[in-house]
Amino acid sequence: MAKFWAQVNSVIDDADILLLLLDARMVKETRNREIEDKVKEKNKSLVYVVTKCDIADKESFYKYKQRLKPSVFTSTKDYQGLRDLRELIHIIGDKRKIEGKIKVGVLGYPNVGKSSLINALKGRKSAPTSALSGYTKGIQKIKTGSRIILLDTPGVIPGKERDEMKHAMIGTIDFTKAKEPELVVFELMERVPGKIEKFYNVQGEDFEVILEDIAIKKKIMKKGNIPDTSRMARMILTQWQKGLLK
Repeated sequence: MAKFWAQVNSVIDDADILLLLLDARMVKETRNREIEDKVKEKNKSLVYVVTKCDIADKESFYKYKQRLKPSVFTSTKDYQGLRDLRELIHIIGDKRKIEGKIKVGVLGYPNVGKSSLINALKGRKSAPTSALSGYTKGIQKIKTGSRIILLDTPGVIPGKERDEMKHAMIGTIDFTKAKEPELVVFELMERVPGKIEKFYNVQGEDFEVILEDIAIKKKIMKKGNIPDTSRMARMILTQWQKGLLK
């Protein structure tokens, strides 16, 4: 992670404008205050880009429009907000009297959608994407349009943050490495009431029973015909991190 932070610091120094990407399903949890402080220290322009808006409840993230300024709400699936983002970058570039190319750093937690946003802005696949966190390994420079050069960086976690439950939920660690996947799924059930149950078409109030019912329905069983809740929980986290579970 130290190597990745060195790359992020380099991009903050080099870029004219920084984009901080946030997951629309968990805006508060994906704010990286350490990055925000570093950008402010360098007196650089910071734009909050809320990603994955197509798979989130609009009421849950639009409240942040007044808190996060400037901000743009995007979806790479239906290209929502991309024109607004390009226009805002040009407006800021003109205000800061940037001549020629505008270098734009793309920052955020792992697996928050940086590479997908870059590909959507570019119009063709330029940055590798994966449902697994930590897929981008180094700085990549990608030209989009006549003036904008995007600097893609590896995702980073604040240095002192040790919240593994949060990291599993927002995808900063991949689903295969979650130590207690059942507890992570229970936390998701608490935060997004009824969504997981609706997705798998089950009902109930006890989270443990619900998870067992989902495992039985999907025939995810251990020897002795016992529901394999650990494996089922990892499958649910896979759906969540890939954006299939809205």
